[in-house]
Amino acid sequence: MLVGNKEYKTVWMEGTSVFMIQQNLLPFEFKVHECKTYWDTCIAITDMVVRGAGAIGAAAGFAMAQAFLTIGTKERLKMIREARSDIENTRPTARNLFYAVDRVYRAGLESTEKAVAEAESVAREDEENSKAIGEYGAALTNEKANILTHCNAGWLAFVDYGTALAPVYLAREQGKEVFVYVDETRPRAQGGRLTAWELKNAGVPHVIIPDNAAASLMAQGKIDMVITGADRIAANGDTANKIGTLGRAILAKAFGIPFYIAAPTSTFDMNCATGREIPIEERSQDEVLYQTGTDANGHLIKVLVCSPGSPAYNPAFDVTPARYITGIITEKGMVTADRLSIKKLMKKD
Repeated sequence: MLVGNKEYKTVWMEGTSVFMIQQNLLPFEFKVHECKTYWDTCIAITDMVVRGAGAIGAAAGFAMAQAFLTIGTKERLKMIREARSDIENTRPTARNLFYAVDRVYRAGLESTEKAVAEAESVAREDEENSKAIGEYGAALTNEKANILTHCNAGWLAFVDYGTALAPVYLAREQGKEVFVYVDETRPRAQGGRLTAWELKNAGVPHVIIPDNAAASLMAQGKIDMVITGADRIAANGDTANKIGTLGRAILAKAFGIPFYIAAPTSTFDMNCATGREIPIEERSQDEVLYQTGTDANGHLIKVLVCSPGSPAYNPAFDVTPARYITGIITEKGMVTADRLSIKKLMKKD
């Protein structure tokens, strides 16, 4: 994607360093963050400097490659195994992280050069798959379409293009009139901060809405379809995504609005039978209790916005049962959210 007049990926590797867009600063400041060691990359994933299923996967793959590049002790294999464990413990829900780490680790057992090449392949495939998802998703949109999104599954969440926003970008390229309703997505406001920033940067008409406005807009007939991303999809089609996605799916079902998940096949976990087995990450209560913004001088500040002394519960994801999902848009085409269809999809070349 272009930022200003320069093209960027969300995450990339040069030498032994991993570079990524510093997403915690957006939309107020655009900055590139450098991770010189695999541990730096682990911290960046944990602290959500980089976030989003595909971008996490690419960053984790690069971190695994960094470990092979930089660990040179006598107990090299033991240390590399420990590095793999460190990387896998950064974010428990995102399937792409484990998929990427496993691929790079296996390649690295053959040679360090193969580890680096495999990490680059993971990132390149993520970008290519996102574009294919965009093409399949754009085919589902009418010449005029009002689309509701939740969280951020645009190019910032992947290496490029994204998943939920890829159909928007491709539909725009095809000359379709697409308007996006952007859920703010509490508590971290990835919709209001990241999705809105992306769409504004790309010149896509949009408006940010409070999370609790979706039902009213659906009741007024203002939303034609809902598209969200996914962090892990179980073998039966149950899908984990940013907290609040389940509510959007239930509402869409009630109002007869198509609800689509957009995700590459690397997000499917065929060893996870149903959504009940998906681990749900719980994050710091401070993300609920405090909000970050800028003061009158443009300096970032953190402000308490809840009752002082009250605790908060902060699950990062929820699980949408397959019965609420109209279809899952993948790089291999769209599939219905059921075990047999998904099994057939995963066998396709």
